[in-house]
Amino acid sequence: MIARDDVVTFEQLDGYRTVREFGYASGIASRPRNRFRSTFRSLGMLIGLSAGEFLSDAEQLRAEALDALRRRADALGANAVVGLQFYVSEGNDGSCKVVAFGRAVLVSKAEPS
Repeated sequence: MIARDDVVTFEQLDGYRTVREFGYASGIASRPRNRFRSTFRSLGMLIGLSAGEFLSDAEQLRAEALDALRRRADALGANAVVGLQFYVSEGNDGSCKVVAFGRAVLVSKAEPS
């Protein structure tokens, strides 16, 4: 699978040249709304508790979307993803969806000049 360091927001990897482009690849992760957790979070915010649990949920969704992106790019034959972006949306029912996407590319070490 593609290494974490080979998924970047930049348009290219320093020290590497792009050999082939496979186009855009994406990974999606979503969670249905949990009314109990939402209510507990809202009450916690009212009395001044930290939003740490919410952030850990968001971080977990982000990680799952990135893993799915790496698997999809790997299946295309890529060894890196460049131009990484995220799209996050919340449904009317309170569900949350994270999409990670970028260009799947095959790179090789650049020869020093």
